[in-house]
Amino acid sequence: MTNELRIALAQVNLTVGDLRGNQDKIIQSVQQAKKSNADIIAFPELSVCGYPPEDLLLKPQFIEDNKRCIEKIVPYCDNITAIIGFADRNHQLFNAAAIIHNSEWIDTYHKIELPNYEVFDEKRYFAAGNTGTVFDLNNVKFGVNICEDIWVDDSITESQVHAGDAEIIINMSSSPFHQRKNEIRKLILTDRAKSNCVFVCYVNLVGGQDELVFDGHSLIINENGNIVYRGSQFNEELIVYDIDVNSIHKARARDEIFQNKESMKYPVKNRVLKSTKQAASKSAIKNTIRGQLDSIPEIYEALVLGTRDYIRKNGFKKVVLGLSGGIDSALTACIAADALGSENVIG
Repeated sequence: MTNELRIALAQVNLTVGDLRGNQDKIIQSVQQAKKSNADIIAFPELSVCGYPPEDLLLKPQFIEDNKRCIEKIVPYCDNITAIIGFADRNHQLFNAAAIIHNSEWIDTYHKIELPNYEVFDEKRYFAAGNTGTVFDLNNVKFGVNICEDIWVDDSITESQVHAGDAEIIINMSSSPFHQRKNEIRKLILTDRAKSNCVFVCYVNLVGGQDELVFDGHSLIINENGNIVYRGSQFNEELIVYDIDVNSIHKARARDEIFQNKESMKYPVKNRVLKSTKQAASKSAIKNTIRGQLDSIPEIYEALVLGTRDYIRKNGFKKVVLGLSGGIDSALTACIAADALGSENVIG
C-alpha cells in the first residue's frame, strides 16, 4: 500500500484577461507534469482569468468564457489530478478552484477568507465559500484551499486537517511581492504546517501585472515546519516533489496537542478518488532547496520583472527614456536594458 503522492506545482506567469493564452499555458504545464509522472498538479489562484481580474469580473461573458476554458482543459487531464483557479458563478460569484481528476471535473472549491486590505478588494467581487473537501488519492488525503485561507488561523485549513484528516494541504496563491514578504510567508506557512502536523504545498503566481509583481517562490513545508523545497524567485518553474505521509502519522501519534485539538468551524466532506496509472510508474527524483536572494538583488529582480511584463503584456516592443546623467535615469536605463534587451531601449 502506497502512502506517497508526487505533487507538481506550476509556478507560471499568467496575464489578466488573456483567457486563451492562460489556458494554453495551463495545458502545457499539465502535459509536462504527466511526463514527470505527477499524481497532482496545482496552479496559482485565478489562474485561468489572471490575477487580479478586477472589473473584468463584472462582465457576465468573461465569467462564462473563463469557465469554458476549464472545460477545454479537462480532456488533457487524463491520468492526473489538476487543481486550477478560475472565477465561478453559482448564483453568486466565487474565487474558485476546479478539481479535475482523470479528465472529469469532479469538484469545485470556493475560497472562504476574502482579503480586503492594501491591494486586495475581493469582497467587492466575490462571495465567501463555506465548506471544503478532503480527497483520498492513492491512500493519501489532501485538501485544497486558496491564498488567504491559509493565512487566517483556525479557518478551513484546520477543518480540513482535524475534521477531514488531510495529510497534505495544497494552497493556491497569487501573493504580491514586497520587501521581506518571503519572511512573512515563511513564518505563516511553517506555523500552519507545524501546528497541524501537515504537509503544506504552496504554489504562487509569478510575473508583473500593472503595478503588482508576483515573485513565485513557491514552498513545500513538512509537518515539522521545515522547508523541503523552495521555488525560484521571479522565474517560472514546474516544481515536482514526492511526499511520503508516513512521517505525518508518526508525528501525529506523538503529539498530544494535535490529538486533543478539534476544528469544526467549517463542514468538510471526504471523497475517494480512483488511483491513476501514474502511481505504478515512478522513478525517483532528486530535489534541492534553492537559496533566496538578498534584499537589494531581490528588489532589483522585482523591478526588472515588473518592467518586462508591463511592456510585454501591453504589447509594446521598445521604450524611450531621457538620460540626464544622474543616477536615477542611469538605474532606470539598466533596469530597462536587463528587462527588454539594450537593443529595445532608446535613450
